[in-house]
Amino acid sequence: MDLHEAIRRRAMVRSFASDPVDPATVDTLLRAALRAPSAGNTAATSWVVLDGETQTARYWEATTDQAWRATSPRSEGLRRAPVILLAFASAQAYVSRYAEPDKAGPAFAQGPALGVHADAWPVPYWTGDAAFGVMTVLLAAVDAGLGACILGNFRGEEALARALGVPASWRLFCAIALGHPDGDDHRSPSLDRAPPDLGERIHRGRW
Repeated sequence: MDLHEAIRRRAMVRSFASDPVDPATVDTLLRAALRAPSAGNTAATSWVVLDGETQTARYWEATTDQAWRATSPRSEGLRRAPVILLAFASAQAYVSRYAEPDKAGPAFAQGPALGVHADAWPVPYWTGDAAFGVMTVLLAAVDAGLGACILGNFRGEEALARALGVPASWRLFCAIALGHPDGDDHRSPSLDRAPPDLGERIHRGRW
């Protein structure tokens, strides 16, 4: 698919059929995600794949409560997604990478001490790198004829990490529900907001 067509067609899908997704297709999406930019070639973003109802249930049990599962109009459609992809990043890996000679040498002496502590980073590159990978998956999903939806990291991260054996230095950035759309429109009401003019978002020469 043409890149611009994939960008135009990309949308959050919130209701899925339970049909499985070919594991080879999932692997293709994740290989694409690992080609996303990585600051310092740190390569400290990782993915956990939950495939099938038994595995995806671990995600829903850790990150949602019974009240949401019983009352949200989106719950059933989202929970039918046959695959959940979990995007993780390690801040400590980036701190360690930027303590290495090529990143902590004279060329970087005037900047913040990024190789000392995560708090020294004015912008956390690990978050950006995780986001680059997630966006790559969303576009690759369109190209593969699949639907996808970002699920924010709001609750249950520690319980989920324990259930999945995630090392302590890795943090969940977000989850992606992945599968075949079932055609049920659970569009976000946020889409009814009128977008600002391009001139309010693109500034040339100065703000």
